[in-house]
Amino acid sequence: MGKFTPADAGQMHMYLNYYKDNEAGEGDNPPIGIILCTDKSETLVKYATAGLAQHVFVSRYMTSLPSELELQKIVLEEQEKRS
Repeated sequence: MGKFTPADAGQMHMYLNYYKDNEAGEGDNPPIGIILCTDKSETLVKYATAGLAQHVFVSRYMTSLPSELELQKIVLEEQEKRS
């Protein structure tokens, strides 16, 4: 875990494409990626993730794994920021 870099977005994009093509089942929703980092530049995140076919979210670092409900809240907050 560290500061967000454009390489993080590129790597996540590759993983999501692989998963979509090789692991996802018929009728599954498209995959999303969540990048947790200790620091981020909103401008860098904007340009590193703009135009990606999949949804990639960059969020703050947490010291413990959040619950499913907490993850849903984070995803919804990030979606609202992009709207």
